Amino acid sequence: MDILYFAWVRERIGEPRERLETSAKTVAGLVEELRAREPRYAAAFADLSALRVALDQELADFDAPLDGVREVAFFPPMTGG
Repeated sequence: MDILYFAWVRERIGEPRERLETSAKTVAGLVEELRAREPRYAAAFADLSALRVALDQELADFDAPLDGVREVAFFPPMTGG
């Protein structure tokens, strides 16, 4: 699975993307796995209310299942202008 990080999420983690295998069933489970990896991940995912997620380029919730998902993207909320 490809994991993409945008904006300040990318800055805190220090990577724009990575490929990983996960046993997580939901986005929330994946976040828990990532938080446990290193302090930089824990910092990036400390406040989920400040994050949005997309699965295969479709906006999703953190309780969304990961079954069949190829790409997960994490990014801050966007504002229009």
